[in-house]
Amino acid sequence: MSFTVAIDGPAAAGKGTISKAVAAHFGLAHLDTGLLYRAVGRRTLDGTDPVEAARSLTAEELEQGDLRTAEIAQAASKVAVIPEVRAALVDFQRSFARRAGGAVLDGRDIGTVICPEAEVKLFVTASPEVRAERRYLELADKSADVTRAQVLADVRERDARDAERNTAPMKPAYDAVILDTSDLSIEAALEKAVAVIQGKLPAAR
Repeated sequence: MSFTVAIDGPAAAGKGTISKAVAAHFGLAHLDTGLLYRAVGRRTLDGTDPVEAARSLTAEELEQGDLRTAEIAQAASKVAVIPEVRAALVDFQRSFARRAGGAVLDGRDIGTVICPEAEVKLFVTASPEVRAERRYLELADKSADVTRAQVLADVRERDARDAERNTAPMKPAYDAVILDTSDLSIEAALEKAVAVIQGKLPAAR
């Protein structure tokens, strides 16, 4: 049986946390598709052509521990606007999505481009200010030298780039359930996501 949950949304909205949690809750495989772009972005920082980096990407590169830095996040957002990069990564994502046993994928264009036929589509969002504060606290905890103003500017810049790109812009699928986490705890947001998915699961599961 294949059962796909597509979870999209902007940075620091909580989609990664929710995706991992619902995957664990329902026993589904999980893929953070943003890691694909982060891994490609990381290689471009070393001078590799982004299209070549995407075409030669290996699963092992997704396990690198430095893919969560602010610098790599910005590099990922920049390579994600390149149509050839996105095309090179589509097959990997679609194959993962239809694997036996079901899968949860989170990213920017899962419900609109990668898996438009997904059984469940969620768009997890929050205000830029809330997301920037979450990201700031995360970076500050890692002793990163950043200010709240810098992080908010980065969030707004990345939102604009993701939403305005010509290829696969970030937007909710027409049939996605919108989950705004601005005023929700992780537990409350997860509870809402689980309820949506539970209602779509095959009866035999």
